[in-house]
Amino acid sequence: MPARPEESPAAVRLTEWTSCGGCAAKWGPSELGSLVEQLAAGATSPDLLVGLTPSDDATVLRLRPDLALVSTTDFFPPLVDDPDDFGAIAAANACSDVFAMGGEVRLAIAVAVFPDALPATVAADILNAAARIVSEAGGDLAGGHTISGPEPVFGLAVQGTVHPARIWTKGGARPGDQLVLSKPIGTGLVVSAGAADDVAAAVHWMRMLNRDAAQQLRTVGNGRGPSSCTDVTGFGLAGHAWEMAERSDAVLRLELQSVPLHRGALELSSRGVSTGGAGRVEQSLNGKVEAAAGLDPALRALAMDPQTSGGLLAAVDPGAVGALVAQGWSHVGDVAGGGPSVHLR
Repeated sequence: MPARPEESPAAVRLTEWTSCGGCAAKWGPSELGSLVEQLAAGATSPDLLVGLTPSDDATVLRLRPDLALVSTTDFFPPLVDDPDDFGAIAAANACSDVFAMGGEVRLAIAVAVFPDALPATVAADILNAAARIVSEAGGDLAGGHTISGPEPVFGLAVQGTVHPARIWTKGGARPGDQLVLSKPIGTGLVVSAGAADDVAAAVHWMRMLNRDAAQQLRTVGNGRGPSSCTDVTGFGLAGHAWEMAERSDAVLRLELQSVPLHRGALELSSRGVSTGGAGRVEQSLNGKVEAAAGLDPALRALAMDPQTSGGLLAAVDPGAVGALVAQGWSHVGDVAGGGPSVHLR
């Protein structure tokens, strides 16, 4: 652990305090799935509309016929050096799960581990940045809990609301639906090994909330929203596409040439740069993902790259694609029958 810095807090480099940062630090899908299966047996309330059977981006509990609570938590070690960036990215990432369920953010509680040697001003910068993002998301950062530990860890428990009839889940994608994505992929590679300018561009995207993207999705399907939705985070584009395919019993076909990439990501992948998190994702997807003959290995690897504060991946009616693309979304594939599986093309 670094000693308490004598210089100004601006000189603190958060990534020097940790061994693995961002959503790449999360457990792999296989290990997490086994744990979730053990917990699922305890859920019995008929008002638990979305719980662990199957699990989704957040839990949804019906409070009354026209109102449900959306609840989630997400936290991780630093993936960037700047405290303001770290707090903002962690907050945007945690709020994303509420937006992926079709909900609106109402309240957040901080979850933090700070080493004793970390300057208090650095911790304050992290918390203040998170509070600003939560406010931008439509809610309030109204409390939290902090403990001392060897590595900094930060995130939020976020509460939101949604109408029980307008919940979005990973299931429900239908043959003929089109797949759209709201942010580029490649944050894992770029943040770990990219040039400074490329990292700065990726940080800009990671700080960005999915609130506007969710609002745009609410207008599709004559106001019904998407058939299926998730946010792309630690399991990579392929891993989260598999979750949609499995829950929907469908084939998700991703056209990787159409997937937007963070600047510098393809070059890094072409050079064989990878992350430990990508290896765990690929191992968990063995037998679930098919790659077309001749597919660029660098693009295939990027589909496995763990993301932090990534975009929304949604299955929508074909007629909604044009309007979404005009608002900055990318059309990245479609849904077919005969699943579940993910085809990379």
